[in-house]
Amino acid sequence: MTDQNPSPVTYSVRENIAYVTLNRPEYSNAQNSAMTYAIDDALTRAVNDDEVKVIVLGGAGKHFCAGHDIGTPGRDVDQSFPRRAIIHWDHVGREGVDARFARESEVYLGMCRRWREIPKPMIAKVHGACIAGGLMLAWACDFVIASDDAFFSDPVVRMGIPGVEYFAHPWVMSPRVAKEFLFTGDRFDARRALEVGLVNQVVARVDLDDRVDGIAERIAKMPAFGLALTKKAVNQAEDLQGLRSGLDSVFGLHHMGHSHNAEVAGDSLSGMNARGMKS
Repeated sequence: MTDQNPSPVTYSVRENIAYVTLNRPEYSNAQNSAMTYAIDDALTRAVNDDEVKVIVLGGAGKHFCAGHDIGTPGRDVDQSFPRRAIIHWDHVGREGVDARFARESEVYLGMCRRWREIPKPMIAKVHGACIAGGLMLAWACDFVIASDDAFFSDPVVRMGIPGVEYFAHPWVMSPRVAKEFLFTGDRFDARRALEVGLVNQVVARVDLDDRVDGIAERIAKMPAFGLALTKKAVNQAEDLQGLRSGLDSVFGLHHMGHSHNAEVAGDSLSGMNARGMKS
């Protein structure tokens, strides 16, 4: 990659820990498809490296992730990428719901499910904005460590759509809090996020790297297979509580919202752009 077109994700390994870092800081790490597949490449690399015991997902610059890319010059919704998360036809050349459902099944719901099942522990290291699609990245990890300047929101209801595609809200916080979070579109600061169970720990921004490294180093001392089995056990418990079927059911409602917008407004996003989605 040239300096004008850097990799959307960087990857490094130190002391049995793989660091996967979103790298579009000039756009607050807005996630386009190129970034999605670069994340997948990096996570696959970490899983295949027997020296790696723990994966840390973070963001370069001022923010973890400001959401899905709905307006930068690098928006690539009309481009094809190699399908990995599901078996389905390519969205390019399709129309309407056919195109949206194919693409979002792959790069949004499918990818987050794929990453949630990675057999190695994943820590989301969150600072600054964690909005909409950023929540999905964090929720695909096993737990979240946030700095005191972090904030969280899902303003997608402003589009007339019931939240992001990976609708884990009622599982990562209580249903009543999920309704408040979604109905208002308000930002939850780091302390409120800790209070309602969105994150595991909150530390001063200056201490975030050290705290995450310390936790990752402790985890890395555990046997890899024991960690994989434990992760699967907890994930299975979550699925028995309805997470997987809940994601499927709300994904259909999500696309109903897109389709309604397209029918009445001629735009599946209801005319919203990044500026309009700000809390």
